[in-house]
Amino acid sequence: MRYAHEVGKVRAAERALMARLPDGALMQRAAAGLASVCARLLPAVYGSRVVLLAGGGDNGGDALYAGARLARRGARVHVVQAGSRIHEGGLAALRAAGGRLLSGGEEAAVTGADLIIDGLTGIGGSGGLREPHARYAALASESAGLVVACDVPSGVDASTGRVDGAAVHADVTVTFGTYKPGLLIDPGASHCGVVELVDIGLGPDLPDPDVVAPRPADVQPPAPGPESDKYRRGVVGILAGGDEFTGAAVLCTGGAVHGGAGMVRFASVAHPVELVRHRWPEAVTTVIEPGPKALERVGRVQAWVAGPGLGTDDAAESLLEAVLATDLPVLVDADGLTVLARRRDLLRRAAPTVLTPHAGELSRLISAGRDDIEAARLDHVRRAAAELSATVLLKGSTTLIAEADRPVRVNPTGTPRLATAGTGDVLSGLIGALLAGGMPAMDAAAAGAYLHGLAARLAAAPDPGAESPISAGDVIEALPAAFRTVT
Repeated sequence: MRYAHEVGKVRAAERALMARLPDGALMQRAAAGLASVCARLLPAVYGSRVVLLAGGGDNGGDALYAGARLARRGARVHVVQAGSRIHEGGLAALRAAGGRLLSGGEEAAVTGADLIIDGLTGIGGSGGLREPHARYAALASESAGLVVACDVPSGVDASTGRVDGAAVHADVTVTFGTYKPGLLIDPGASHCGVVELVDIGLGPDLPDPDVVAPRPADVQPPAPGPESDKYRRGVVGILAGGDEFTGAAVLCTGGAVHGGAGMVRFASVAHPVELVRHRWPEAVTTVIEPGPKALERVGRVQAWVAGPGLGTDDAAESLLEAVLATDLPVLVDADGLTVLARRRDLLRRAAPTVLTPHAGELSRLISAGRDDIEAARLDHVRRAAAELSATVLLKGSTTLIAEADRPVRVNPTGTPRLATAGTGDVLSGLIGALLAGGMPAMDAAAAGAYLHGLAARLAAAPDPGAESPISAGDVIEALPAAFRTVT
Protein backbone atom coordinates (compact mmCIF):
# COMPACT_ATOMS: atom_id res chain seq x y z
CA MET A 1 0.00 0.00 0.00
CA ARG A 2 0.96 3.62 -0.45
CA TYR A 3 0.07 5.44 2.76
CA ALA A 4 -0.99 9.09 2.79
CA HIS A 5 -1.36 11.40 5.78
CA GLU A 6 -3.09 14.73 6.06
CA VAL A 7 -1.07 17.86 6.75
CA GLY A 8 -1.74 18.12 10.48
CA LYS A 9 -0.40 14.62 11.09
CA VAL A 10 2.65 15.27 8.92
CA ARG A 11 3.42 18.47 10.82
CA ALA A 12 3.12 16.70 14.17
CA ALA A 13 5.46 13.93 13.02
CA GLU A 14 7.96 16.51 11.73
CA ARG A 15 7.97 18.32 15.07
CA ALA A 16 8.53 15.09 16.96
CA LEU A 17 11.43 14.10 14.70
CA MET A 18 13.04 17.56 14.66
CA ALA A 19 13.13 17.51 18.47
CA ARG A 20 15.54 14.57 18.23
CA LEU A 21 17.69 15.91 15.38
CA PRO A 22 20.27 18.71 15.08
CA ASP A 23 18.85 22.02 13.87
CA GLY A 24 18.23 21.98 10.12
CA ALA A 25 18.91 18.25 9.68
CA LEU A 26 15.40 17.43 8.50
CA MET A 27 15.50 20.09 5.77
CA GLN A 28 18.89 18.79 4.64
CA ARG A 29 17.46 15.28 4.32
CA ALA A 30 14.62 16.59 2.16
CA ALA A 31 16.98 18.70 0.04
CA ALA A 32 19.33 15.77 -0.52
CA GLY A 33 16.46 13.60 -1.74
CA LEU A 34 15.12 16.36 -3.97
CA ALA A 35 18.53 17.04 -5.50
CA SER A 36 19.09 13.33 -6.12
CA VAL A 37 15.83 13.00 -8.07
CA CYS A 38 16.57 16.15 -10.07
CA ALA A 39 20.05 14.89 -10.95
CA ARG A 40 18.55 11.65 -12.28
CA LEU A 41 16.12 13.56 -14.46
CA LEU A 42 18.74 15.71 -16.14
CA PRO A 43 20.77 14.24 -19.02
CA ALA A 44 23.81 15.82 -17.34
CA VAL A 45 23.94 17.98 -14.23
CA TYR A 46 27.06 19.86 -15.31
CA GLY A 47 26.10 22.85 -17.44
CA SER A 48 22.35 22.34 -17.07
CA ARG A 49 20.12 25.36 -16.53
CA VAL A 50 18.13 25.06 -13.30
CA VAL A 51 15.65 27.63 -12.00
CA LEU A 52 14.29 27.58 -8.46
CA LEU A 53 10.91 29.17 -7.74
CA ALA A 54 11.33 29.93 -4.06
CA GLY A 55 8.62 31.06 -1.69
CA GLY A 56 9.23 32.13 1.87
CA GLY A 57 8.38 28.81 3.56
CA ASP A 58 10.21 25.57 4.25
CA ASN A 59 9.59 24.22 0.75
CA GLY A 60 11.42 27.26 -0.58
CA GLY A 61 14.28 26.32 1.75
CA ASP A 62 14.24 22.73 0.51
CA ALA A 63 14.46 23.99 -3.07
CA LEU A 64 17.36 26.36 -2.24
CA TYR A 65 19.43 23.73 -0.47
CA ALA A 66 18.74 21.25 -3.29
CA GLY A 67 19.80 23.91 -5.77
CA ALA A 68 23.04 24.40 -3.85
CA ARG A 69 23.79 20.69 -4.21
CA LEU A 70 23.15 20.86 -7.96
CA ALA A 71 25.28 24.00 -8.29
CA ARG A 72 28.20 22.26 -6.61
CA ARG A 73 27.94 19.64 -9.36
CA GLY A 74 28.24 22.27 -12.08
CA ALA A 75 24.63 23.23 -12.77
CA ARG A 76 23.87 26.87 -13.53
CA VAL A 77 21.29 27.61 -10.85
CA HIS A 78 19.18 30.76 -10.65
CA VAL A 79 16.57 31.67 -8.06
CA VAL A 80 13.32 33.50 -8.65
CA GLN A 81 12.15 34.96 -5.34
CA ALA A 82 8.38 34.96 -4.99
CA GLY A 83 7.18 37.44 -2.42
CA SER A 84 9.02 39.51 0.13
CA ARG A 85 10.62 36.68 2.14
CA ILE A 86 13.10 33.94 1.32
CA HIS A 87 14.82 31.27 3.39
CA GLU A 88 18.03 33.08 4.31
CA GLY A 89 20.05 29.97 5.19
CA GLY A 90 19.11 28.27 1.93
CA LEU A 91 19.91 31.38 -0.10
CA ALA A 92 23.30 31.73 1.57
CA ALA A 93 24.11 28.08 0.82
CA LEU A 94 23.09 28.53 -2.80
CA ARG A 95 25.20 31.65 -3.25
CA ALA A 96 28.20 29.95 -1.66
CA ALA A 97 27.82 27.14 -4.24
CA GLY A 98 27.75 29.62 -7.13
CA GLY A 99 24.00 30.09 -7.59
CA ARG A 100 22.45 33.49 -8.25
CA LEU A 101 19.34 35.35 -7.12
CA LEU A 102 17.69 36.95 -10.14
CA SER A 103 16.72 40.61 -9.98
CA GLY A 104 15.28 40.72 -13.50
CA GLY A 105 14.73 38.53 -16.54
CA GLU A 106 12.76 35.95 -14.56
CA GLU A 107 10.45 35.06 -17.44
CA ALA A 108 13.31 34.34 -19.84
CA ALA A 109 15.09 32.29 -17.18
CA VAL A 110 12.05 30.13 -16.46
CA THR A 111 11.13 29.54 -20.10
CA GLY A 112 14.73 28.71 -20.99
CA ALA A 113 15.42 26.34 -18.09
CA ASP A 114 16.18 22.66 -18.47
CA LEU A 115 14.65 21.99 -15.06
CA ILE A 116 12.44 24.08 -12.76
CA ILE A 117 12.00 23.32 -9.07
CA ASP A 118 8.67 24.50 -7.68
CA GLY A 119 9.17 25.66 -4.09
CA LEU A 120 6.54 28.41 -4.19
CA THR A 121 4.29 27.05 -1.44
CA GLY A 122 4.31 24.02 0.82
CA ILE A 123 1.88 21.44 2.15
CA GLY A 124 0.23 24.08 4.31
CA GLY A 125 -0.94 26.07 1.32
CA SER A 126 -4.67 26.29 0.63
CA GLY A 127 -6.86 28.35 -1.66
CA GLY A 128 -5.80 29.77 -4.99
CA LEU A 129 -2.30 31.09 -5.60
CA ARG A 130 -1.93 34.86 -5.38
CA GLU A 131 0.39 37.01 -7.42
CA PRO A 132 3.25 36.75 -8.16
CA HIS A 133 3.00 33.03 -7.31
CA ALA A 134 0.19 32.44 -9.83
CA ARG A 135 2.23 34.03 -12.63
CA TYR A 136 5.31 31.96 -11.82
CA ALA A 137 3.18 28.80 -11.65
CA ALA A 138 1.83 29.54 -15.13
CA LEU A 139 5.33 30.18 -16.48
CA ALA A 140 6.60 26.90 -15.07
CA SER A 141 3.65 24.92 -16.38
CA GLU A 142 4.09 26.38 -19.88
CA SER A 143 7.87 25.93 -19.96
CA ALA A 144 9.49 23.28 -22.13
CA GLY A 145 11.75 22.31 -19.23
CA LEU A 146 11.05 19.59 -16.70
CA VAL A 147 9.04 20.81 -13.70
CA VAL A 148 9.74 19.18 -10.34
CA ALA A 149 7.39 20.07 -7.48
CA CYS A 150 8.79 20.14 -3.97
CA ASP A 151 6.51 18.05 -1.69
CA VAL A 152 3.29 19.11 -3.48
CA PRO A 153 2.63 21.19 -6.60
CA SER A 154 1.94 24.77 -5.52
CA GLY A 155 -1.78 25.48 -5.67
CA VAL A 156 -2.81 21.92 -4.77
CA ASP A 157 -4.33 21.34 -1.33
CA ALA A 158 -2.12 18.60 0.08
CA SER A 159 -4.80 17.13 2.33
CA THR A 160 -7.69 16.96 -0.13
CA GLY A 161 -6.45 17.40 -3.71
CA ARG A 162 -8.59 20.49 -4.13
CA VAL A 163 -7.36 23.08 -6.66
CA ASP A 164 -8.80 26.58 -6.54
CA GLY A 165 -7.43 28.62 -9.40
CA ALA A 166 -3.84 28.59 -10.63
CA ALA A 167 -1.60 25.65 -9.78
CA VAL A 168 1.70 24.21 -10.98
CA HIS A 169 1.52 21.29 -13.41
CA ALA A 170 4.55 19.18 -12.50
CA ASP A 171 6.24 16.42 -14.43
CA VAL A 172 7.54 14.93 -11.18
CA THR A 173 6.56 15.58 -7.58
CA VAL A 174 9.11 14.73 -4.89
CA THR A 175 7.26 14.32 -1.61
CA PHE A 176 8.87 13.88 1.79
CA GLY A 177 8.23 11.38 4.56
CA THR A 178 4.84 10.13 3.43
CA TYR A 179 2.38 10.62 0.60
CA LYS A 180 -0.23 13.32 1.04
CA PRO A 181 -3.86 12.63 0.04
CA GLY A 182 -3.86 15.49 -2.46
CA LEU A 183 -1.15 13.74 -4.47
CA LEU A 184 -3.44 10.74 -5.01
CA ILE A 185 -6.85 12.38 -5.50
CA ASP A 186 -7.99 14.48 -8.44
CA PRO A 187 -7.94 17.25 -9.35
CA GLY A 188 -4.66 17.55 -7.42
CA ALA A 189 -3.33 14.21 -8.63
CA SER A 190 -3.54 15.37 -12.25
CA HIS A 191 -1.07 18.17 -11.42
CA CYS A 192 1.57 15.87 -9.89
CA GLY A 193 3.03 13.84 -12.73
CA VAL A 194 5.13 10.98 -11.37
CA VAL A 195 5.26 11.04 -7.57
CA GLU A 196 8.56 10.09 -5.90
CA LEU A 197 8.61 9.48 -2.14
CA VAL A 198 11.77 10.43 -0.24
CA ASP A 199 12.17 8.81 3.18
CA ILE A 200 13.25 11.44 5.73
CA GLY A 201 12.61 9.33 8.81
CA LEU A 202 9.03 10.27 9.72
CA GLY A 203 7.77 6.69 9.81
CA PRO A 204 7.97 6.00 13.57
CA ASP A 205 6.15 9.26 14.35
CA LEU A 206 3.30 8.89 11.86
CA PRO A 207 -0.11 7.63 13.04
CA ASP A 208 -2.49 5.50 10.97
CA PRO A 209 -2.92 6.85 7.43
CA ASP A 210 -5.91 8.85 6.25
CA VAL A 211 -5.80 7.51 2.68
CA VAL A 212 -4.24 4.40 1.15
CA ALA A 213 -3.68 3.38 -2.46
CA PRO A 214 -3.19 -0.32 -3.24
CA ARG A 215 -0.35 -1.81 -5.21
CA PRO A 216 -0.81 -5.02 -7.25
CA ALA A 217 0.26 -7.23 -4.34
CA ASP A 218 -2.48 -5.70 -2.18
CA VAL A 219 -5.24 -6.85 -4.53
CA GLN A 220 -6.02 -10.43 -3.59
CA PRO A 221 -9.26 -11.70 -5.14
CA PRO A 222 -10.52 -15.08 -3.94
CA ALA A 223 -8.69 -17.94 -5.61
CA PRO A 224 -10.15 -21.45 -5.97
CA GLY A 225 -8.48 -24.25 -4.05
CA PRO A 226 -8.30 -28.00 -4.70
CA GLU A 227 -11.64 -28.60 -2.95
CA SER A 228 -13.48 -25.70 -4.59
CA ASP A 229 -16.79 -26.09 -6.35
CA LYS A 230 -19.13 -23.50 -7.79
CA TYR A 231 -20.88 -23.00 -4.46
CA ARG A 232 -17.69 -22.61 -2.45
CA ARG A 233 -16.44 -20.05 -4.98
CA GLY A 234 -19.55 -17.96 -4.39
CA VAL A 235 -22.96 -17.52 -5.96
CA VAL A 236 -23.94 -13.97 -6.84
CA GLY A 237 -27.52 -12.96 -7.54
CA ILE A 238 -28.23 -10.10 -9.93
CA LEU A 239 -31.41 -8.06 -10.14
CA ALA A 240 -30.94 -5.82 -13.16
CA GLY A 241 -32.53 -4.70 -16.38
CA GLY A 242 -36.11 -4.27 -17.43
CA ASP A 243 -38.08 -3.99 -20.64
CA GLU A 244 -36.60 -0.53 -21.24
CA PHE A 245 -32.95 -1.00 -20.24
CA THR A 246 -31.68 -4.43 -21.21
CA GLY A 247 -28.01 -3.72 -21.88
CA ALA A 248 -27.27 -3.10 -18.21
CA ALA A 249 -28.46 -6.62 -17.42
CA VAL A 250 -26.14 -8.19 -19.98
CA LEU A 251 -23.11 -6.13 -18.97
CA CYS A 252 -23.58 -6.55 -15.23
CA THR A 253 -23.89 -10.30 -15.66
CA GLY A 254 -20.76 -10.34 -17.82
CA GLY A 255 -18.80 -8.55 -15.10
CA ALA A 256 -19.86 -11.21 -12.61
CA VAL A 257 -19.19 -14.14 -14.96
CA HIS A 258 -15.64 -12.89 -15.61
CA GLY A 259 -15.22 -11.71 -12.02
CA GLY A 260 -14.58 -15.11 -10.50
CA ALA A 261 -18.05 -16.08 -9.31
CA GLY A 262 -18.71 -19.78 -9.04
CA MET A 263 -22.23 -19.18 -10.28
CA VAL A 264 -24.25 -16.20 -11.44
CA ARG A 265 -28.01 -16.21 -10.87
CA PHE A 266 -29.75 -13.54 -12.93
CA ALA A 267 -33.37 -12.58 -12.30
CA SER A 268 -35.57 -10.09 -14.08
CA VAL A 269 -38.60 -9.84 -16.36
CA ALA A 270 -38.73 -11.98 -19.46
CA HIS A 271 -36.95 -9.89 -22.12
CA PRO A 272 -33.66 -9.18 -20.28
CA VAL A 273 -33.64 -12.79 -19.07
CA GLU A 274 -33.79 -13.94 -22.68
CA LEU A 275 -30.90 -11.66 -23.66
CA VAL A 276 -28.74 -12.71 -20.72
CA ARG A 277 -29.40 -16.38 -21.40
CA HIS A 278 -28.32 -15.91 -25.01
CA ARG A 279 -25.14 -13.92 -24.23
CA TRP A 280 -24.10 -15.70 -21.04
CA PRO A 281 -25.27 -19.31 -21.10
CA GLU A 282 -23.22 -19.89 -17.92
CA ALA A 283 -25.70 -17.80 -15.93
CA VAL A 284 -28.72 -19.40 -14.28
CA THR A 285 -31.68 -17.23 -15.22
CA THR A 286 -35.10 -16.78 -13.65
CA VAL A 287 -38.10 -14.76 -14.77
CA ILE A 288 -39.64 -13.02 -11.78
CA GLU A 289 -42.39 -10.53 -11.09
CA PRO A 290 -41.90 -7.77 -8.51
CA GLY A 291 -43.34 -8.42 -5.11
CA PRO A 292 -42.44 -9.45 -1.55
CA LYS A 293 -41.81 -13.06 -2.60
CA ALA A 294 -39.94 -12.32 -5.83
CA LEU A 295 -36.61 -13.63 -4.54
CA GLU A 296 -37.92 -17.03 -3.46
CA ARG A 297 -37.72 -18.44 -7.01
CA VAL A 298 -34.13 -17.33 -7.60
CA GLY A 299 -32.38 -19.88 -5.40
CA ARG A 300 -29.58 -19.60 -2.85
CA VAL A 301 -27.04 -16.83 -3.32
CA GLN A 302 -24.23 -15.42 -1.17
CA ALA A 303 -24.39 -11.79 -2.30
CA TRP A 304 -26.70 -9.60 -4.34
CA VAL A 305 -26.26 -6.91 -6.99
CA ALA A 306 -29.30 -4.73 -7.54
CA GLY A 307 -30.09 -1.70 -9.63
CA PRO A 308 -28.47 -1.48 -13.07
CA GLY A 309 -31.25 -0.78 -15.59
CA LEU A 310 -33.85 -1.87 -13.02
CA GLY A 311 -36.00 1.24 -13.31
CA THR A 312 -37.15 3.53 -10.53
CA ASP A 313 -40.88 2.80 -10.34
CA ASP A 314 -42.79 1.05 -7.56
CA ALA A 315 -41.94 -2.38 -8.97
CA ALA A 316 -38.22 -1.65 -8.84
CA GLU A 317 -38.60 -0.25 -5.33
CA SER A 318 -40.28 -3.44 -4.16
CA LEU A 319 -37.42 -5.55 -5.53
CA LEU A 320 -34.82 -3.35 -3.89
CA GLU A 321 -36.70 -3.45 -0.61
CA ALA A 322 -36.80 -7.26 -0.76
CA VAL A 323 -33.09 -7.66 -1.47
CA LEU A 324 -32.07 -5.19 1.25
CA ALA A 325 -34.26 -7.07 3.72
CA THR A 326 -31.95 -10.10 3.40
CA ASP A 327 -29.00 -10.75 5.68
CA LEU A 328 -26.58 -10.98 2.71
CA PRO A 329 -24.10 -8.47 1.31
CA VAL A 330 -25.80 -6.24 -1.27
CA LEU A 331 -24.32 -3.90 -3.87
CA VAL A 332 -26.66 -1.16 -5.09
CA ASP A 333 -25.93 0.80 -8.26
CA ALA A 334 -27.56 3.01 -10.89
CA ASP A 335 -31.38 3.00 -10.69
CA GLY A 336 -31.17 1.37 -7.28
CA LEU A 337 -29.37 4.47 -5.99
CA THR A 338 -32.14 6.69 -7.32
CA VAL A 339 -34.64 4.63 -5.36
CA LEU A 340 -32.50 4.85 -2.23
CA ALA A 341 -32.40 8.62 -2.52
CA ARG A 342 -36.10 8.61 -1.62
CA ARG A 343 -35.97 5.49 0.59
CA ARG A 344 -32.85 5.92 2.72
CA ASP A 345 -34.66 3.93 5.41
CA LEU A 346 -33.88 0.78 3.39
CA LEU A 347 -30.22 1.17 4.37
CA ARG A 348 -30.96 0.41 8.02
CA ARG A 349 -29.58 -3.11 7.92
CA ALA A 350 -26.86 -5.12 9.67
CA ALA A 351 -25.41 -6.88 6.61
CA PRO A 352 -22.77 -5.17 4.43
CA THR A 353 -24.03 -2.71 1.83
CA VAL A 354 -21.91 -1.34 -1.03
CA LEU A 355 -23.08 1.75 -2.91
CA THR A 356 -21.37 2.73 -6.18
CA PRO A 357 -22.51 6.24 -7.14
CA HIS A 358 -21.00 8.81 -9.44
CA ALA A 359 -21.09 12.40 -8.22
CA GLY A 360 -24.58 13.09 -9.56
CA GLU A 361 -26.05 10.03 -7.85
CA LEU A 362 -24.25 10.84 -4.61
CA SER A 363 -25.59 14.40 -4.71
CA ARG A 364 -29.12 12.98 -4.48
CA LEU A 365 -28.23 10.53 -1.73
CA ILE A 366 -26.68 13.10 0.63
CA SER A 367 -28.25 16.36 -0.63
CA ALA A 368 -25.01 17.96 -1.77
CA GLY A 369 -24.22 19.83 -4.96
CA ARG A 370 -22.58 17.82 -7.71
CA ASP A 371 -19.94 20.50 -8.29
CA ASP A 372 -19.21 20.61 -4.56
CA ILE A 373 -18.69 16.84 -4.55
CA GLU A 374 -16.34 16.98 -7.54
CA ALA A 375 -14.31 19.75 -5.91
CA ALA A 376 -13.99 17.99 -2.55
CA ARG A 377 -14.35 14.28 -3.30
CA LEU A 378 -12.56 13.08 -0.17
CA ASP A 379 -14.75 15.06 2.22
CA HIS A 380 -17.96 13.96 0.56
CA VAL A 381 -17.18 10.26 0.27
CA ARG A 382 -16.36 10.21 3.99
CA ARG A 383 -19.56 12.03 4.79
CA ALA A 384 -21.56 9.60 2.65
CA ALA A 385 -20.07 6.51 4.30
CA ALA A 386 -20.90 7.89 7.74
CA GLU A 387 -24.42 9.10 6.90
CA LEU A 388 -25.48 6.05 4.93
CA SER A 389 -23.79 3.40 7.10
CA ALA A 390 -22.43 1.77 3.96
CA THR A 391 -19.29 1.18 1.97
CA VAL A 392 -19.36 3.97 -0.61
CA LEU A 393 -17.42 3.74 -3.87
CA LEU A 394 -17.45 7.19 -5.48
CA LYS A 395 -16.75 6.83 -9.20
CA GLY A 396 -14.92 9.50 -11.14
CA SER A 397 -11.52 10.63 -12.32
CA THR A 398 -10.25 9.29 -9.02
CA THR A 399 -12.38 6.48 -7.60
CA LEU A 400 -12.56 6.60 -3.80
CA ILE A 401 -13.84 3.89 -1.46
CA ALA A 402 -14.86 4.80 2.08
CA GLU A 403 -16.19 3.17 5.21
CA ALA A 404 -16.76 4.98 8.48
CA ASP A 405 -13.67 5.27 10.70
CA ARG A 406 -11.31 3.64 8.19
CA PRO A 407 -8.70 5.08 5.82
CA VAL A 408 -10.19 5.96 2.45
CA ARG A 409 -8.88 3.84 -0.40
CA VAL A 410 -7.89 5.44 -3.69
CA ASN A 411 -7.94 3.43 -6.88
CA PRO A 412 -4.77 4.05 -8.94
CA THR A 413 -5.75 2.19 -12.13
CA GLY A 414 -8.53 4.38 -13.48
CA THR A 415 -8.43 5.68 -17.04
CA PRO A 416 -10.53 8.19 -19.00
CA ARG A 417 -11.29 5.34 -21.40
CA LEU A 418 -13.80 4.10 -18.79
CA ALA A 419 -15.97 7.14 -19.50
CA THR A 420 -18.26 5.17 -21.77
CA ALA A 421 -21.74 3.74 -21.29
CA GLY A 422 -22.05 0.44 -19.47
CA THR A 423 -18.69 0.25 -17.73
CA GLY A 424 -20.32 0.97 -14.38
CA ASP A 425 -22.62 -2.00 -14.88
CA VAL A 426 -19.56 -4.20 -15.46
CA LEU A 427 -18.01 -2.90 -12.23
CA SER A 428 -21.15 -3.74 -10.27
CA GLY A 429 -21.16 -7.34 -11.44
CA LEU A 430 -17.45 -7.70 -10.77
CA ILE A 431 -17.68 -6.41 -7.20
CA GLY A 432 -20.75 -8.58 -6.63
CA ALA A 433 -18.74 -11.65 -7.62
CA LEU A 434 -15.98 -10.70 -5.18
CA LEU A 435 -18.53 -10.19 -2.39
CA ALA A 436 -20.04 -13.61 -3.10
CA GLY A 437 -16.54 -15.09 -2.94
CA GLY A 438 -16.26 -13.94 0.67
CA MET A 439 -14.30 -10.70 0.45
CA PRO A 440 -15.22 -8.02 3.01
CA ALA A 441 -17.14 -5.14 1.50
CA MET A 442 -14.32 -2.58 1.40
CA ASP A 443 -11.79 -5.10 0.09
CA ALA A 444 -14.21 -6.26 -2.61
CA ALA A 445 -14.99 -2.70 -3.70
CA ALA A 446 -11.31 -1.71 -3.80
CA ALA A 447 -10.22 -4.88 -5.60
CA GLY A 448 -13.08 -4.55 -8.07
CA ALA A 449 -12.18 -0.95 -8.89
CA TYR A 450 -8.52 -1.89 -9.32
CA LEU A 451 -9.22 -4.84 -11.63
CA HIS A 452 -11.86 -2.89 -13.56
CA GLY A 453 -9.45 -0.02 -14.24
CA LEU A 454 -6.65 -2.38 -15.14
CA ALA A 455 -8.90 -4.29 -17.54
CA ALA A 456 -9.82 -1.03 -19.25
CA ARG A 457 -6.16 -0.12 -19.65
CA LEU A 458 -5.34 -3.53 -21.07
CA ALA A 459 -8.28 -3.34 -23.46
CA ALA A 460 -7.37 0.16 -24.62
CA ALA A 461 -3.67 -0.56 -25.10
CA PRO A 462 -2.97 -4.26 -25.68
CA ASP A 463 0.30 -3.08 -27.23
CA PRO A 464 2.22 -0.28 -25.50
CA GLY A 465 1.80 3.07 -27.22
CA ALA A 466 -1.23 2.02 -29.26
CA GLU A 467 -4.22 3.11 -27.15
CA SER A 468 -7.67 2.94 -28.73
CA PRO A 469 -11.30 3.54 -27.72
CA ILE A 470 -13.02 0.73 -25.85
CA SER A 471 -16.54 -0.41 -25.01
CA ALA A 472 -17.90 -1.90 -21.82
CA GLY A 473 -17.79 -5.30 -23.52
CA ASP A 474 -14.06 -4.86 -24.12
CA VAL A 475 -13.59 -4.35 -20.37
CA ILE A 476 -15.39 -7.63 -19.67
CA GLU A 477 -13.21 -9.51 -22.13
CA ALA A 478 -10.02 -8.07 -20.59
CA LEU A 479 -10.90 -9.01 -17.00
CA PRO A 480 -9.13 -12.42 -17.11
CA ALA A 481 -5.89 -10.69 -18.16
CA ALA A 482 -6.34 -8.17 -15.35
CA PHE A 483 -6.74 -10.98 -12.82
CA ARG A 484 -3.56 -12.61 -14.09
CA THR A 485 -1.55 -9.50 -13.26
CA VAL A 486 -2.41 -9.64 -9.55
CA THR A 487 -2.52 -13.41 -8.92
